[in-house]
Amino acid sequence: MAGIGITSCPLRGHVDPRALRFAAAATAGVLVIVLLTVEPVRPLALGLLASQAAMFAFTAFVSMHWSVWAQLFARVIWPRLGAAPALEDARPARFAQFIGFVLTVLALLAFLIGVDAMGYSLTAVAAAGSVVRATTGLCVGCKIYVLVRRLQHARA
Repeated sequence: MAGIGITSCPLRGHVDPRALRFAAAATAGVLVIVLLTVEPVRPLALGLLASQAAMFAFTAFVSMHWSVWAQLFARVIWPRLGAAPALEDARPARFAQFIGFVLTVLALLAFLIGVDAMGYSLTAVAAAGSVVRATTGLCVGCKIYVLVRRLQHARA
């Protein structure tokens, strides 16, 4: 398994946790730029927010492995680090990406209809989740996924 990169991993249901932290850091950077530029350069900020919403949608609904951040990690960073000591289940991370998608789409809509306070708040929540994941490795959306699954099993 040592010679297999993140994008060619036969275990599609698993992902390198270092790639997730890298993607979270990049996402946090984008969302902080959005928060800082809504007032002075609104079209740029909303374009960045829309692109981040699209990125969340892609990783939640299509693939964690083929997103822009995963590809950048796989092609630039992974060759310098080598294989991960352990992989994580991708389902909780994909659920977290879905939460990010919902937050950023709602924030974008709030900005577009002129409810800027809500747009700032939702963007800040998404940014905070990304910062926590990037700096500590703790994935709040993943924890929510586990709770939802437990509730589903308790009902069954």
